[in-house]
Amino acid sequence: MSNETLVLEASEALPHVPLAPAPWRITGNGYIVAVWLPRDVINNAFLPPSLAPSHRGRLAFMMFVDYHETPCGQYHELLYIPGPMQFNEHRHRSITRIFVSSYDSVVNGRRNWGIPKDRADFSVSYDDQGIDHVRVQRDGHTFVELAFKPKGPSIHFNAAVIPRFLRTLAQHWEGNEYIYTPDADGFVQMASLQSARFDAALFPDLARGRVLGVVKAKHFNMRFIQSIIRPMKHRTWA
Repeated sequence: MSNETLVLEASEALPHVPLAPAPWRITGNGYIVAVWLPRDVINNAFLPPSLAPSHRGRLAFMMFVDYHETPCGQYHELLYIPGPMQFNEHRHRSITRIFVSSYDSVVNGRRNWGIPKDRADFSVSYDDQGIDHVRVQRDGHTFVELAFKPKGPSIHFNAAVIPRFLRTLAQHWEGNEYIYTPDADGFVQMASLQSARFDAALFPDLARGRVLGVVKAKHFNMRFIQSIIRPMKHRTWA
């Protein structure tokens, strides 16, 4: 049992879309939120059964991304990354909950990197007060509402300055382990999370945590390489 136990739509039920194999080069803007979560939120928020017993830490990340150019077109994305977990050989962070605005992204994200994507409807607006609003819905039900405000100057940033092991992500999907290390460069700017509301049935209730920092990524260029794919090791947890 792995991430496919958490998705809302099974892969065989998804529509047929054009395949877009890795590597991908993508551009866009987005926000990264670091949050310190209560233990009960972490323990009950979309940890894959195959990885949950090895989870450590209370620092989690949320990202909202507005992708402008990708091999499968423009789309929006909201994702959650809890603390590191034990994969075959090493501990890695993993995307365990993620919604995107297109089935092209859902299908190709699952196939290329084992990312457990589901589709949702996004409403994104940038108002004249400098606040960016994000609303995410599924079947007409709003389950996430966010308001961000960027502040201060922008500076150039290259992810290559971050050690590779900290940038490496891993997934369990359909019996396999996927390991991949994105690269990115662009501009970053400090920001704040003005408001946040979550339906915990569909996305972790990060409003119960303490926000440690928010960064806006602007005009980034990102490269998602091919995954290293291996069979999952089946572990017996004490």
